[in-house]
Amino acid sequence: MPPPTVGVVTLQAQPVTLTAELPGRTDPFAVSDVRPQVDGILLKRLFVEGSLVKAGQPLYQIDPAPYQAAYNNAVAALFTAKAKATRYAALVKLNAVAPQDYDDAFAAYKQAQANTDAAKVNLDRTRIVAPISGRIGRSSVTEGALVTNAQTTALATIQTLDPIYVDITQSSVELLNLKQAMQAGGVSADQAAPATLTLDNGTQYPTRGKLQFSEVTVDPTTGAVILRALFPNPDSILLPGMFVRATITEGVQKNAVLVPQQAVSRNEKGDPTALIVDDKGMVRLRLLKT
Repeated sequence: MPPPTVGVVTLQAQPVTLTAELPGRTDPFAVSDVRPQVDGILLKRLFVEGSLVKAGQPLYQIDPAPYQAAYNNAVAALFTAKAKATRYAALVKLNAVAPQDYDDAFAAYKQAQANTDAAKVNLDRTRIVAPISGRIGRSSVTEGALVTNAQTTALATIQTLDPIYVDITQSSVELLNLKQAMQAGGVSADQAAPATLTLDNGTQYPTRGKLQFSEVTVDPTTGAVILRALFPNPDSILLPGMFVRATITEGVQKNAVLVPQQAVSRNEKGDPTALIVDDKGMVRLRLLKT
């Protein structure tokens, strides 16, 4: 039989982008638990559960009657204190009253003004508004419920889902090797640091994200570091708590030599080997060191 025909590939060094496929979990961009800041009976719920809300949008209405009465009382006291301070200001110029009496009247006026402002703040807080924009979840209370200031149970939770964070877990050993390669000059950092996602059902997420930062502390229980990436999420495909596979670009290997996978085999020890052609045209078996 004639010798078999084989293919020969000439290898050359070239820059290669280094990527890593790592597990991750989605996390909302912002989260706010809505809680009352005054006590009272809940009169109305002003939103649809599961809908998108805007910052400043009214969500709940607490009975304002007692706070309206307190505000009216504070306004009346302010009017009296202001009139007295104004009269004393004119009389003290004529030496008709002691300066101390004017100082006391002016201080009482300022105190009444502060009490009015505090009463107005409490009255405004009977209408609970959304602190951030996002998607609001289910309501934990219904109309007629008694709510209290700083209660532990949130009335509802708002989450900003566009954009959305993806917290990626990487081994501290892999990160250390990458940093050492960068210090040695063999790998340069990718400034853009793009990232892509593979969803739990195996499909590719259509929009690319960008790596934001790396955590500065290693988790002592897992020996891993958290990398945070930011992804656009206009269609709300990504929901908080989803498991995903993230492919991140870690850097660029400046002088990498790529070998076709078909040309690499393993010996009985499991070491990678390849057949090379030397300068005399002879085929030699060589061990590969990656």
